[in-house]
Amino acid sequence: MKELNVVLTELGISKVRLAKYLGVSRQMLYNYLAIDNLNDWPKEKAAKLLSLLNIESIDDIKNLKINGEYIIEVESRLKEGVKDSSNKEVIADLKGFNKKEQELLSDIINLLKEKLATDKTKDTYNTYLYLYHFLQSMETTEELKYILCYMSKSLGFTDPMEFVFNSDKQYVFESIMFSAMTLYNNGSASKTKISETHKRFVQDIEHKNEEKLSRTQELNTAKVQALKELGYTEINEDNAKEVLEKIAEIQSRKV
Repeated sequence: MKELNVVLTELGISKVRLAKYLGVSRQMLYNYLAIDNLNDWPKEKAAKLLSLLNIESIDDIKNLKINGEYIIEVESRLKEGVKDSSNKEVIADLKGFNKKEQELLSDIINLLKEKLATDKTKDTYNTYLYLYHFLQSMETTEELKYILCYMSKSLGFTDPMEFVFNSDKQYVFESIMFSAMTLYNNGSASKTKISETHKRFVQDIEHKNEEKLSRTQELNTAKVQALKELGYTEINEDNAKEVLEKIAEIQSRKV
């Protein structure tokens, strides 16, 4: 089985992806790879491995020519196999979505799982933590959609003249974003030159946080007052609607 490990390395196939393709856990895959004879594998798993490599028996592995064309063929079979296997895992959670939505959610979930499984560094974790914050904020900050459009276009996934949201705003945002990225990439924007800009950026965030804290404190004060006026000690399912209406009324008194 040493030849198999060498071939997998040359093909750039990770143990995580191969385990998903075979429909087993990584630990189980390691157990399989520790077996000297492929004939001792479960027949279904052995057949899938041979199909992936497009060989009839494990002995044929010695005659494989690992070139660009072969790598592309194996990658195509692997990708399709992993997708089918992964879709079965998540499909139960996607009821109620149409086919396109299911495929999109499945692709996103599987990509995140694969990245987090193969890269345990803090950079990867923090990247996807920030992505989570990004997704949480998309409903309240429309510019986040334009950022995604810009990146999709600049990376070649989308036609640069496609505008699926507000075309005027998206056009302006993409133009400004391109100017900023050009400034960043050509090295003319040194840390010293933009220090004042970053200072204003920090001050703006601090100001927003202060406003948010002030609104939170104001809401808490209104909630306490509402409970007191209604004669309640807490908000629960039975009185929630009444208390929220009273809070709104209290806040309107200050307008």
